[in-house]
Amino acid sequence: MNLITEPVEEVILSEIINPLNENNIGGVETGIENILQRMYGLIPENKRISYGRVHTVKVLSKYLFDKKVDVEKIKVLFNKTDNWYVKSTTLGILSHFAVNNYEKYLPFFERAASDKNWDVREMAQMFFRKLIKKNPEFMQDYLLGLTKSKDENVRRFVSETIRPVCENQWFQKQPEYSLKILRQLFKEKSAYPRTSVGNNLSDLARHNPELVYSIVKELVDSGDKNSYWIAYRACRNLVKKEPERVMDVLKIDEYKYKNAKYFRSN
Repeated sequence: MNLITEPVEEVILSEIINPLNENNIGGVETGIENILQRMYGLIPENKRISYGRVHTVKVLSKYLFDKKVDVEKIKVLFNKTDNWYVKSTTLGILSHFAVNNYEKYLPFFERAASDKNWDVREMAQMFFRKLIKKNPEFMQDYLLGLTKSKDENVRRFVSETIRPVCENQWFQKQPEYSLKILRQLFKEKSAYPRTSVGNNLSDLARHNPELVYSIVKELVDSGDKNSYWIAYRACRNLVKKEPERVMDVLKIDEYKYKNAKYFRSN
């Protein structure tokens, strides 16, 4: 599925690249939003659930990076815009520069992680994952530091970046990498990042059920109410196969998640 057709390339040149070279910030903002909408329209309707707005931002940001756009102008645009399409696209471009020069670009991810717009925050954690894969040791220490942030959005960013999905599938074989970071959030008081921690463990349970069972027991035995909430959330996949075992470890007689309810057989 090619979203950068020749006509689209022509419009990118006239509405993004040329205005960027001329320092026409408003023109670039309008151009990026128009191009993303045009690219979205090229996606077959039956594929838009899998390839939606996020995909168009990824494709456009990679294309502009490959065209060697001026990174200093991209930084200026990132800092000035409030348009989530533009903020996300510029962050995507910066993420490609950051792969081989990560320390210089980390502040941009932190700003995006705390952005008032949910879409920008989602893009931040998605684009950050490739930096983890490229620089795992440094990024582990960096994320450990961010777990102490006073901003709940930043703490959620930490948990979301290390969910074992997409580029992070290798965590399933090396779970202690992400768990070293995640353990710092096991008593998380704020619901927003706490939900992410529970989801993270639930994802990990798909390939490491016994490990997650042991973590759930640890969280339950801690006696901390926030840890228990995380433990409960972490079992949302495990309960589908072993409901009574889940109820045993959680010390309950029924388990409810969304519209699903499980009860002891006796």
